[in-house]
Order: sequence, then C-alpha cells, then structure tokens
Amino acid sequence: MTLFIGSAFQPEDLDILRNALDAWCVEKRVDISSSQAHHAASAALDLYQSGHTDADKLLSALRGHKAL
Repeated sequence: MTLFIGSAFQPEDLDILRNALDAWCVEKRVDISSSQAHHAASAALDLYQSGHTDADKLLSALRGHKAL
C-alpha cells in the first residue's frame, strides 16, 4: 500500500476515484469488497496521483494496468 504524505483529497477527487473503481469492478465483474478490488483501488490512487485526474483517463489507465 502506498503512503500518501502531505496528500489531501477533496470530495471531487474521491468521486473520480470511486467512480473509476466502480466502473472497473463492473467491467471485470469483481466485488468491490474483494482483495482484487482493494489492489485496484491502490493502483487507482497511484495513477490518480501520477496525473490521471480525469475520470475517463483514470478508468483507461486502470484497464491497462498490468498488475490488475
């Protein structure tokens, strides 16, 4: 798990992250409470902080993430 030092998320950030994760889970037919979804959430946070701050770009990056 990634440690976010000095990071503050606004409600809009959390909405983007959650919407992308929800869409990814639906596409992959993964339960949101599963360990696979937890790994995807961690990847989504990393991707978001690396610049994928648009909902569509974040979902696209999750789709292409090799570890998922």
